[in-house]
Amino acid sequence: MRLFLYEFILMASISTAAADSKTDALQIIDRWAKAFTASDVDAIVKLYAPDALFMGTGSKAVVTKPEGIRTYFEAALLNNRPRGATLNSYESMVLSDNAVLVTGLDTTTRVKDGTPISASGRVTFVVAKRGADWQIVHFHRSAMPQ
Repeated sequence: MRLFLYEFILMASISTAAADSKTDALQIIDRWAKAFTASDVDAIVKLYAPDALFMGTGSKAVVTKPEGIRTYFEAALLNNRPRGATLNSYESMVLSDNAVLVTGLDTTTRVKDGTPISASGRVTFVVAKRGADWQIVHFHRSAMPQ
């Protein structure tokens, strides 16, 4: 009986840790969407780990440096405002207590020459706990195929 109780407590603590990890990761993605919508380049760049791998919709190569992520978002967010990003649907997978994969479908919006434009896409985030903070360690977004 005692062994069963220990196993139950261990499984309950693992389940709770996984739920907490997922919640923490989704909070980072929510902050990402808010920073995108606010065209806040500093806030969005701070969400990425220094060694993050980044492939934005307009990227022609994998970006591996914070400066490259900043350059990407300066070009993307400081033009055609207001901007917006909404994660319409997603699935998440807790990889460990310190890493969560989130992938789904999103919509980005912008205004160009006074005309609202929206673009549907596919997006993947890997969010990991680094020290005390959760950060985006991988990002990929691609346009929805026609």
